[in-house]
Formats: sequence, structure tokens, C-alpha cells
Amino acid sequence: MPDPRFFAPPEPIEVGVLAGRIGAELADERDFSRRILGVSPLAGAKAGDLSFFDNRRYAADLAATGAEAIILAPGMAPRAPDGAALVCSDAPYRAFARATRLLYPPDRAPRPGIAAGALVDPAAVLGPGCQIDPGAVIGAGAEIGARCRVHANAVIGPKVVVGDDCSIGAGASLSHCILGKRVILHPGVRVGQDGFGFAMSAAGHENAIASDMRIVADLHEIV
Repeated sequence: MPDPRFFAPPEPIEVGVLAGRIGAELADERDFSRRILGVSPLAGAKAGDLSFFDNRRYAADLAATGAEAIILAPGMAPRAPDGAALVCSDAPYRAFARATRLLYPPDRAPRPGIAAGALVDPAAVLGPGCQIDPGAVIGAGAEIGARCRVHANAVIGPKVVVGDDCSIGAGASLSHCILGKRVILHPGVRVGQDGFGFAMSAAGHENAIASDMRIVADLHEIV
């Protein structure tokens, strides 16, 4: 169950509407107007909760759950308790992941501006609408796309390229890399460091430094 201190309660949504938006189907269209108020594991779920079943080890939890609606594979419908709305998907966990993003959309929208304490080299280029948090460092020649958020104490090295609508987590560091659009780097991630191997010999190891890294796929997320 999401903690309301960190995740605002979602707007109620009809089961039928939710099923359509996550690419699933209702087992019984009479359940269309039942309302989802949140998500929960099978164990402990109650009226208004959406849950999912994708592992036979939890068959007992499925049978006993009080969830309002359950996402599950069509073949598992006979195992579900009477009274629950069944949302059928060939990939229940994937459908549940889509439902959580729908109900609890991440707040990654930047609040444009450069905070006091951030260090942005004059030779760096920032696109419109970027948010640069305290302690962030952006090196010379770096190019940051539009509407990016660089969180506290993140370091973006010289000449690194970051595409539009990216989120660079607190304490992350980037060097020798090119990111595409809508890439999400979680706190502490290290991307594109200058050595990816060693030449070994009896005299010692030598670092191979002529390398870079490209993340070009949209909606790429690294934790």
C-alpha cells in the first residue's frame, strides 16, 4: 500500500476505464463502473483496492483477498474469489505496472531555474525549462536538453549531452556519454566513466580510457 506521505491518493477510476487504458479486458462487463481507489498486495487488500496475481505461490492469498479488482491471466480466473472484478491480461505484472503509473504518476516535472549553490560552467548549454538543484555541477561544453531536471549534487561532466525531458538523480555522475530523450537516472548512478577495461601484464595494469557510452532509447530508466 503506497504511503500517503510520499504518494498522493489517486483520483477514483472505474475498473472498466482502467482496464482499457492498460490494455487489459474485464472478465465481466457488469463490473465496469466499480471504482478503484488505490493499490495493494493481495494479502490485506480491501474494497476499493486493485491487486494482481502472477505467481502460483500466492494462490492462497488470491483465494482469500478482499480486493475490489484483481489483474490476472485469463486462465487463473476460476481461482479468484467471488465478488472481485477480474481484469484479464496475458502479462498481469506488466499490466499492474501500467496501472500503478496511471494511478500514481511520477512527479518529474521540472520547476525551471538554477538554484543557489549549483555550479554551471558558462560554456555549458541549458535548454529552456530546466531545473538545476543545489550542489549540482555542469561542466564546460555540456549540453542539457529542454525541461530536464538535474537533482542535488549530481555531476554532469564536460561535453556530456543530455536529451530533452531527462531526470538526473541526486548524486548521479555522468562523463563521456550521450543520453537521448526522456532518460531517467536514479540517485547515485554512474554513467560513462572513462575506463571500461584494463590491459594486464606482469609490469602492472594499464587503464583503457578512450571510450564513451550512448543511451539513445527514449524512456530508458537506470537505477
